[in-house]
Amino acid sequence: MLSGKSILITGGTGSLGKELTRTILEKWPKVERLIVYSRDEQKQFQMAQEYPVDQYPMIRFFIGDVRDLERLKRAFIGVDYVIHAAAMKHVHIAE
Repeated sequence: MLSGKSILITGGTGSLGKELTRTILEKWPKVERLIVYSRDEQKQFQMAQEYPVDQYPMIRFFIGDVRDLERLKRAFIGVDYVIHAAAMKHVHIAE
């Protein structure tokens, strides 16, 4: 289903985004491109250590905020599927 496709995950460095990345790579190792879109540069750096480019050449890391339409448009170029996992976490409200 996703083999040969380009996928972008918003919130890619969050809990759900990281699990989606792991699952996609496990089930569809021949995915063309997997873009981890996130505004957290530190988390992207940490995630890049887990997925080194020599073992996972299909992964791209893209810094951006989902509220920045122009940045999103740039990230969406050539993308077949978008998985929207970005969220603002307000733990104190959820408790």
